[in-house]
Amino acid sequence: MTTARETFNDRPVYSLSEITGSIKSVINKTYTRAYYVKAEMIRLNKYPHSGHCYPELVEKEGDKIVTQMRAVIWKTQVDAINEKFRKITGEELKDNISILCLATIEFSPQYGLALYIQDIEPSYTLGELMRNKLAVIARLKKEGVFEANKSLQLPLLPKRIAVISVETSKGYSDFMVTLQENNWNYCFECELFPSILQGDKAISTITAQLEVIAKRQQDFDCVVIIRGGGGDVGLSCYDDYGLAHKVATFPLPVISGIGHSTNESVTDMVSYANKITPTEVAYFLIQQFHNFAIQVEEAQDKLVRYVEGVFVQENHKIEQIEHTYRLVATKLLTKEKSRLEQIEHGYKLMSTHVLTQEKNSLENLCKMMQLSINQLIIIKNKELDSLEEKIKLLHPEQVLKRGYSITRLNGKALTDASVVQAGDTLTTILYHGEIKSRIE
Repeated sequence: MTTARETFNDRPVYSLSEITGSIKSVINKTYTRAYYVKAEMIRLNKYPHSGHCYPELVEKEGDKIVTQMRAVIWKTQVDAINEKFRKITGEELKDNISILCLATIEFSPQYGLALYIQDIEPSYTLGELMRNKLAVIARLKKEGVFEANKSLQLPLLPKRIAVISVETSKGYSDFMVTLQENNWNYCFECELFPSILQGDKAISTITAQLEVIAKRQQDFDCVVIIRGGGGDVGLSCYDDYGLAHKVATFPLPVISGIGHSTNESVTDMVSYANKITPTEVAYFLIQQFHNFAIQVEEAQDKLVRYVEGVFVQENHKIEQIEHTYRLVATKLLTKEKSRLEQIEHGYKLMSTHVLTQEKNSLENLCKMMQLSINQLIIIKNKELDSLEEKIKLLHPEQVLKRGYSITRLNGKALTDASVVQAGDTLTTILYHGEIKSRIE
């Protein structure tokens, strides 16, 4: 016997289970197979105890969410999907990525409507990341800031370095060891600004540390951002427009070492220099000191060649003078001998005494000529020795050795006391070592 349906205001009354059962029946009849669905997974919601995931899927128009739906991934599917993701992207599923999933549409009277995800295509996620990356690059180029950081001038000796990294990371350790244990004893002053280097939080923490460094930019020559390698998904935060724009417009040269050779992010592209690993960043900085050392060696060689050239010129001048005086003396001696022969021939009747006087006069003249030549050679040699001593005294090491010093402010030689302010740190370079002092 059929029970009469309850009514209210002449309308039938249905139980909640009847409504949910009807909805389930319609869903089951309408959606009879699995469908490919694209959406943004804003939260994965993985339960560690069971291994199941309950993602929150949305569709946006700009920053506005226009559709939202719950999803379910059972543990067996989670394990299979993560294994595929690791092979292709280098990482597992995570929050805030675009996905293309194969899912059935099911309705549960207890839990409501949901997508039951059977598979996720990692290549689609990578494609979305690439589309976002290209859009960010185009925007920065349109704004005219894409090459801004590269156009900055790196100091001749980038000694004072602001490091953005994780203190406990291997990349930071490799960077510091390479700098501190270089074979040439180059000295670097590094200050660590700790930051998260992976995931969405990396964007805000790296940006915040860059803002701190910008307020102290006079204390540093450059900034380095270093981390170990990772998959393309793990590096997606470095394609963020805000972070890339901050690096591109930063007032100091930024050197990045945040990934492997196949993972060039937008942040890498806009940096002053991009190196594959933290160790390569350290080698790059060491090379700047090498380049300066080469310039010093070339200047030294040039000075030596100049001094040697001066010696050659002065010796040549002395040889010419000596040769000239010898010619003059020879001609004069020949002339005097000829005159003496004429006198001797013309005045044979003159007394032996007169002839002896003439011979003595000639001999004295010859001696005087020889003495004059020798004195001139001695004078020129002394002038040459004096020139050599002056050149030696002009060498920078000799200047420092005599008690002089060089005072630098922010790495530049200080020539005007009026530019010094209270709180400034001065570096005084002596013949042996250097002294740091602070202006009160």
